[in-house]
Amino acid sequence: MYKISTRGQYALLIMTDLAETEEDCFTPLKTLSHRRNLSTKYLEQILIQLGKNGLVSGSRGANGGYRLNRSADDYTVGEILRAMEGELSPRGTFENNHLESVGNELFWEAFEKDINDFVDSYTLAQLAQKNKEFTGYEYCI
Repeated sequence: MYKISTRGQYALLIMTDLAETEEDCFTPLKTLSHRRNLSTKYLEQILIQLGKNGLVSGSRGANGGYRLNRSADDYTVGEILRAMEGELSPRGTFENNHLESVGNELFWEAFEKDINDFVDSYTLAQLAQKNKEFTGYEYCI
């Protein structure tokens, strides 16, 4: 069974943190690292990947850090996970894909569609709102 990696899970968590921050503000790498108890090197690798996919932008200097490139309403959970994981599929890939001839292809196609529809139905703004409700925290710089 396909599992979302810790990198994918942390990417979603960091994107949620950024969504909870004022839109035009940059959040320093050290602040994000401290909030989630992650090493700055590991976190920076995740943010670089998110940046390469156009999801976040970074700024250097005294007021530097990271921020979302768009409104949190404009991101889906699926988009963020795919930026880190690639395509989301419950099926493995095989060089000689003999499983396609087994007869369960329609089930796997429907299952994959349901997974992708589900993650695409949640926005980053919805996650950030639920997080605020659950924790009571709202980040401001």
